Amino acid sequence: MNYYLGIDGGGSKTLAVISDEAGRIIGRAVTGCGNHQAGAAEAEQNIRQAVDEVLRSAGLAKDRITYSVFGLAGADREADFLVLRPMIACLGLQRYHIVCDTVIGLRAGTRQSYGAVVICGTGTNAYGINRQGEELQVGGFGYAFGDFGGGGSLAVEVFRSVIRAWEGRERPTRLSQVALAELGFTTTEEMFHHYLDHGMRVPNGLAKLLFEVAEHDEIAREILRRQGRELGIAASAVIRKLGMQQDSFDLVMAGSILTRGDSRYIVPYIEAEVASLAPGCRLTVLGLEPVAGALYMAMESSGCSVEEPVYEALDHQLSVKAANVVWIND
Repeated sequence: MNYYLGIDGGGSKTLAVISDEAGRIIGRAVTGCGNHQAGAAEAEQNIRQAVDEVLRSAGLAKDRITYSVFGLAGADREADFLVLRPMIACLGLQRYHIVCDTVIGLRAGTRQSYGAVVICGTGTNAYGINRQGEELQVGGFGYAFGDFGGGGSLAVEVFRSVIRAWEGRERPTRLSQVALAELGFTTTEEMFHHYLDHGMRVPNGLAKLLFEVAEHDEIAREILRRQGRELGIAASAVIRKLGMQQDSFDLVMAGSILTRGDSRYIVPYIEAEVASLAPGCRLTVLGLEPVAGALYMAMESSGCSVEEPVYEALDHQLSVKAANVVWIND
């Protein structure tokens, strides 16, 4: 029997899963941040702990794992792999591959060998692979390097909108009431001085407030609209540079902002950017844990093709919610 290990190391958690060749999950473990850019020592400890715990959960030794795929946040450039290769090599697994977590997100969301993905979780990222196997990543390095949004940046947009409304530089917004309640303050002035006096960072959890008030708040809708447009621009850049305009493929939308937020406020703006460029592109919200993509890639790397029963098995076991598909050319 062949066994496969998939790792999804993100900014907030590391998820490790072991399945057999039929797609039956026999081990699972969750630890903390697996992004070395947030601290290499912490990431290494969390990844190692996840591997040890999932092996114990499955009742397997390391030499029983046929192939492993590590999908790691921050695995973007050669400078990152110089850190990650020795880190993963020290785990003692015999056959493995390291990719960016964006790559496993794409593989989890499509049954084709090519396609594109946009990520909007803690940060944002876009990636694609065409029919010829050529790959391209756009973004993933923060606002100064061309990105906009993701949970961290959207939370700051919420916070600054509340401050601007209090100062009179912006219209009143429902974000003020919900943000103050979320952070435990009575007035915006109190919040303003507390954060300045203590040098505090805005918590990422404020991003979810955009969806709570969007139906009745234009400022919240404007922020989410910009997020959708920026993701669509990034996806379009990937599609154009890889020459995929005439292809039929999936554009997978992944990350907590896209999979847990109300799609009405973001997805139409992604669609509007991509529609005229690639009419055969299908937008689909990722309905599985991205670690499913790591398992698919591990199976394929060992020479095993992923058949329909395996897809169905992992769809059932790793589903986060029913996938919502939007056809651009409907």
